[in-house]
Amino acid sequence: MASSDQNIGSRFDKSNSDDQRRFFNNYFKTEINYNASEVDAVIGYFLKRDFDKIAAVNTASVILQQAAIDEVPVFELLDTLNGIDNIQLNNVLAQILNLNREKTSMLGFRSQNKSELFDQRNILV
Repeated sequence: MASSDQNIGSRFDKSNSDDQRRFFNNYFKTEINYNASEVDAVIGYFLKRDFDKIAAVNTASVILQQAAIDEVPVFELLDTLNGIDNIQLNNVLAQILNLNREKTSMLGFRSQNKSELFDQRNILV
């Protein structure tokens, strides 16, 4: 009989369907608590920087999550973003969003490939 510890400290029996049901019903129910003024300030910051409402909310949630991970006050994090222009802000946010994404999906900007193709070589006659 296979058994292991679950996060809450109780015994989890993999062969028991009730234990499996309890485990998977609570799998995505991690509580997230943020101060309402911090949430409103971060969303307002991105709305002021001409983000759409949905993009501002989603980006704000990632910024709040990253601030909690780094144990940095979110207002201090926003202060560091104040002195940069929109292009630099996009680069910084792409890096932060990539840290919080699956490794199979990355955000970024595509640059032109500067390598010359085999067919474009110079031929001397």
